[in-house]
Amino acid sequence: MAPPVHAAAQASGITTLTLDSPANRNALSSALVAALRAALATAAADPGTRAVVLTHTGTTFCAGADLKSPCDPADFLALLREIAELRVPVVARVTGHVRAGGLGLLGACDIAAAGPDSSFALTETHLGLAPAVISIPLLPRLDPRAANRYFLTGERFDAAEATRIGLLTLHTGPGEDLDQALRPVLDGLRKAAPRALAETKALVTAGLRAGLAEQGPRLTELSARLFASDEAREGITARFERRDPSWAR
Repeated sequence: MAPPVHAAAQASGITTLTLDSPANRNALSSALVAALRAALATAAADPGTRAVVLTHTGTTFCAGADLKSPCDPADFLALLREIAELRVPVVARVTGHVRAGGLGLLGACDIAAAGPDSSFALTETHLGLAPAVISIPLLPRLDPRAANRYFLTGERFDAAEATRIGLLTLHTGPGEDLDQALRPVLDGLRKAAPRALAETKALVTAGLRAGLAEQGPRLTELSARLFASDEAREGITARFERRDPSWAR
């Protein structure tokens, strides 16, 4: 079986990690989370690495939790902490759809960019769940009114809206090249002195790291409890059966 995360050789200070689990649309399975944690650690251990670019194959960056075989919420929390604590910046490069827990990955990344074909939705409430652990990296970044709306309703929104509300750093429109838009960002990171870059990342992630440490255990427990609930069983079953859940009106 092919690994769910591929690491490209470090090129000019940039290591690219590619989520590549097409069978489940790069959902957060135990295998993908473990592979991504290992790949991040390997990239950070290379003294030549100035930044990690996190991207994907296919039309979905990350579909959220693998509903057939979800990862342990504690392992997902550990992944978010490792992104925040990594000595180098992590840049998300998105050209497809992002759902639920996938938005948590974006929130943990230092910089996030997306193309015009991307879309976003926090679909947890439709499944009998809540965006528990991912609220830690997302809420400090998002416009509060937008967070209320999209956390509660599960509505889909596009890259322009994602940038407006603070989820994305930048986005490109139709006909624009996402890699070209990211070029000045990556050039700036390449020019940074390694220790200065690490210390500056520590400054800008201080609040996120504190939030993950302080709130993580409580929200991990909430996530596990909701996944085991009757509502979640109904919501997930309805999703697989392609029908509305019993509570839908």
